[in-house]
Amino acid sequence: MYMKRTLVIGDIHGGLKALRQVLERAVVTNEDTLIFLGDYVDGWSESPQVIDFLMEVSRTNECIFLRGNHDELLLDWMLNDNKNIDEGMWFKHGGKATVLAYSCVTNEKKHIHMEFLRSLKDFYLDEQNRLFIHAGFTNINGVEHEYFPRMFYWDRSLWEMALALNESFPKDSLYYPKRFTLYDEIYIGHTPVTKINEIVPINKACVWNVDTGAAFMGPLTLMDIDTKQFWQSEPLYELYFNEKGRN
Repeated sequence: MYMKRTLVIGDIHGGLKALRQVLERAVVTNEDTLIFLGDYVDGWSESPQVIDFLMEVSRTNECIFLRGNHDELLLDWMLNDNKNIDEGMWFKHGGKATVLAYSCVTNEKKHIHMEFLRSLKDFYLDEQNRLFIHAGFTNINGVEHEYFPRMFYWDRSLWEMALALNESFPKDSLYYPKRFTLYDEIYIGHTPVTKINEIVPINKACVWNVDTGAAFMGPLTLMDIDTKQFWQSEPLYELYFNEKGRN
């Protein structure tokens, strides 16, 4: 009997070839639930095709699509809302490839993609008290109390603090960070584990970081949240050998 799985997918950054590859390697079926942690665009050359593919997958699978900071940047650009865009910085971090890719996309399809981007969730909390969020949160009482919702897809302090925690530090200490006591597990992307010289999902405190650097020199990762088994694509610079990505 096939066991239904809940699978979480890290930052894709325009790498459709890697997304297809990792879904095939995990033998994903229509029975599986897919949770995407955001950052579907910016990096490799197939950002529009990634969004098309995600919408297609949502017709056959239960899917949860979270908002990443790069997804917000793309939507703002599409809306000509430039108050939050430093174009030079955005282009340097993958935006240029996305803009070039959308130059070949019809206005009708752009509007469809805008609706998809508008529909993205800031976070998802399941029945087992497991939180899924692109980057993090800053309010010590949890995501429902966050004063600055943009931190859901821009924050890095949650992961940085998780890295800094000593494993012997007692959770019942008055000084133990409250953010790590609220949820049984937290799944994030946003900050590649390649920054700490890793290319596999990393668990620190209750946080699982599933961004394995697909935008740069790493693979795309898909993980079963119950068994912690994971599957990876080839490194994207090999799949897009004539491109730079965000390198």
